[in-house]
Amino acid sequence: MIRDFSRALAQLGDPKFLWVLVKALGLTIGLFATAFYLLVSLGSLLPGSVSLPWIGDIPLGDWFDGLAFVGVLVSSAFLMFPVAMLFIGLFLEEIADAVEARYYPGLPAARHNIVAMVMETLRFLGIMMVANLLALIIYFASTLLAPVIFWLVNGYLLGREYFQLVAMRRLGLRGADKLRKRYRWQIWLAGILMAVPLSVPVLNLLVPLLGVATFTHQFHRLSAKHPPQS
Repeated sequence: MIRDFSRALAQLGDPKFLWVLVKALGLTIGLFATAFYLLVSLGSLLPGSVSLPWIGDIPLGDWFDGLAFVGVLVSSAFLMFPVAMLFIGLFLEEIADAVEARYYPGLPAARHNIVAMVMETLRFLGIMMVANLLALIIYFASTLLAPVIFWLVNGYLLGREYFQLVAMRRLGLRGADKLRKRYRWQIWLAGILMAVPLSVPVLNLLVPLLGVATFTHQFHRLSAKHPPQS
């Protein structure tokens, strides 16, 4: 597992990895900028000010622009990672292909089912958000254990999903399920390793890149040792 991670870390400077990160961050920033533009455009339809009894004139339009800016800024602080993670998931194939081209040359072409990958990424993002919202209850009930719970929950989710996505390229959905369930504990441990930097701002943006690369190595190692029976 450590070797899988170290190989992924060593390839982090690969131009293909960096290009995926640039595209994902560009799309993320573009999404928030578009949201701000739409809110400001909506604000331009409001009257410049309204007059209220005993209060006087309130500059509604100016206030709305300020609130829109603060709202987008605050939401981006919480949503930057999941949105960037979603966009990186769209380019998962490029990361896995780069890993295989460097470490596993000569493999036959993988199955590129973009629709299945996108649907799986969206489903994972939804499950991850719901699971973390539910875990908040435990966080507040046990502050000291909050980091451990965070790593365990997100480690399971990251391991399950990234291994599944990588394995689906080679084995299809049923084959990926069989292999993942056979090695669920090893996959969970690798997921916990991914979840530790997940709680560090900015560094967490690299987690999807490292995750896909790490689980690509883990998939090839496990499937070579004990290929799933059809």
